[in-house]
Amino acid sequence: MSEFIKLDGDLDYILHFASPASPIDYLELPIQTLKVGALGTHNALGLAKAKKAVFLLASTSEVYGDPLVHPQPEEYWGNVNPIGPRGVYDEAKRFAEAIPMAYHRTHGINTKIVRIFNTYGPRQSARAVIPTIITQIANRAKEIKLGDLTPTRDFNYVEDICRGFILLAESDTTIGETINIGSNTEISVGETLQLIKELMSSDVTFTVEEQRKRPEKSEVFRLWCDNKKIEELTGFKSQVDIRMGLQKTIDWIIQPDNLKKYKAEIYNV
Repeated sequence: MSEFIKLDGDLDYILHFASPASPIDYLELPIQTLKVGALGTHNALGLAKAKKAVFLLASTSEVYGDPLVHPQPEEYWGNVNPIGPRGVYDEAKRFAEAIPMAYHRTHGINTKIVRIFNTYGPRQSARAVIPTIITQIANRAKEIKLGDLTPTRDFNYVEDICRGFILLAESDTTIGETINIGSNTEISVGETLQLIKELMSSDVTFTVEEQRKRPEKSEVFRLWCDNKKIEELTGFKSQVDIRMGLQKTIDWIIQPDNLKKYKAEIYNV
């Protein structure tokens, strides 16, 4: 993505989803994360301009930083530390939002920016908290060591997110718009873990360890999607609530062929 892109033939849509998303990944690859947000987005937009294609950018709720407004509407500019540990991801995404708007205003490109709140579901990396907990419980762990359980998130089942992407890409009402996609439901990490424990009928205990908490000034304590805009423009509503989505995720992960793909002996969070 950080190199010039040339493709033969016609293109109707370009979906730019490239970027490390886990803090573990982007803190290991800070320069590459910045490059894919900047150079990668620039190159993908050049292709969209050449092909007269719709350009959809997968941005993130992380552009709001550690927000001071709850829930977060698209009009909120955020509370971001550009030089902190998470700045390599947050600022890459903020630049990645600025350049499509410049192409839209300057060249008339049909751009759409989607700010995704936390996504989960089948096939998610074990570096994310939900699959990590499910796999530990499925392998009969008696104790799971975790970081801070108090931050809240707006968790969204992957099928809902994908349906939203398609609606936004195809809609004529979203040209040049920046739009949140989420469920407008706030739940803490601790509450999510207790719900997983209940759904899996487990007696596992959770232990908070200081070394598993994120570095100072790098935690985001509340992410909560204001999703009125996407509903007004496309009619999108989440169809899978957190309980249903977690059960679907559990049912997929605990299948023997799926569970063996995860390294259950390693705590990733």
